[in-house]
Amino acid sequence: MNFLIMKTTADQEIISKQKALNKMKNNALALLGVAVLLFIVAIYFKIPMLQAFSEAAMVGGIADWFAVVALFRHPLGIPIWHTAIIPLKKNEIGENLGSFVSEEFLNREKLEIKLEEFNFATKASEWLSEKENAVKIANLVAVNIIPGILKTINDEDIKHFIQIQFKEKLEAINFGDWVALALEPLQKGQLKEQMLTNIIDVLCNELIDNKDLIRKKVKESTPILTFGLADKSISEGVFNGLYDFLNEAKNPESDIRAKIDQYVYDFLDKVKNSEEMRGKINNVILGFAGKKEVQDYINGIWDEIKTSIHHDLDKGDQSSIKNNISNLIQTFGKGIKEDHAMLNKINNFIKNDVLSVLINNKKVIGDLIASTVKSWDGKEVSEKLELEIGKDLQYIRINGTLVGGLIGLVIYAFESVYHHFVL
Repeated sequence: MNFLIMKTTADQEIISKQKALNKMKNNALALLGVAVLLFIVAIYFKIPMLQAFSEAAMVGGIADWFAVVALFRHPLGIPIWHTAIIPLKKNEIGENLGSFVSEEFLNREKLEIKLEEFNFATKASEWLSEKENAVKIANLVAVNIIPGILKTINDEDIKHFIQIQFKEKLEAINFGDWVALALEPLQKGQLKEQMLTNIIDVLCNELIDNKDLIRKKVKESTPILTFGLADKSISEGVFNGLYDFLNEAKNPESDIRAKIDQYVYDFLDKVKNSEEMRGKINNVILGFAGKKEVQDYINGIWDEIKTSIHHDLDKGDQSSIKNNISNLIQTFGKGIKEDHAMLNKINNFIKNDVLSVLINNKKVIGDLIASTVKSWDGKEVSEKLELEIGKDLQYIRINGTLVGGLIGLVIYAFESVYHHFVL
């Protein structure tokens, strides 16, 4: 869409330039036509002064028309020597242009003076600090660059890359060591005791809340021949037994609590000191990560990122991405602007490093310019140049017509004076 808009704008600009060129050509031609008309009038009515003016004006106008046209094409299509200079001499023009740029523009002394006068870092930081300029760059990035990158990227490649990275990162992590390190404080001190007490309290509460469920399960398990007479006593026995067991386990001095403590201690000790146990923990976590549900979730990460980016960019001026880029650019510009050491580093980098690269490769740059010009079509180059400078060149024709006429009058006056006073 943006490409089409840019193309349309460029086409309109070309049309506008062509109209302006045609208008100036018509003006120059009309002036020459006036000179021809004046010449006819002068001959018919025998007006020597007007005849001298119109003759010289026609000569000047036609001569300058020939000179202007000869730059771009053969006048009247006749291959006259030294005409159509630009299309025929474009290779030489390219070489001369390349040599001129490399020798005159890529001159260290001249460039160093200009760079010091220009102070690129300061001007660039000031430009970036302006909100309007930062917004322009952010718009360019948000409207053209980011969507272009998203279109270019292959979704499957990105998803595959994310999966590989996720797997490699997981495999590089020793979860067994992490678990052992995290659980180490539980082997001693009040933390383990408090945790066990809290767990037992939760179990007690769950047991009370599910008393009816226990009774139901017991009823489903007892023989039909008991006619439900033993259900209540059995379920009460099961419930009371479990409840008494958990209450006993709450007491830190009880045998049950001691056995639970020992079990927890042994388990934690295995996690801490057994490579086999840590390997099992790793395998469990990695096996979980390899499940289809997890893989589908990982694949969906990129789709969600893309969708979020598109939705945000569609908000226009309310886009968080665009506003963040704009703020970042402004902050960057202001930061550099206030950092004199950084300004000097940037200027020195451009003056020394960038400039050295340009100077060391000036012949390459000159050859690139020459080869680029050589690759252009001669006729196309001529037409483009005429479109750019042809309008101004028409003033040469206009001036030639007028100046020629004035010179004709001067010659006529001189000739009249000579005949009157000398002869």
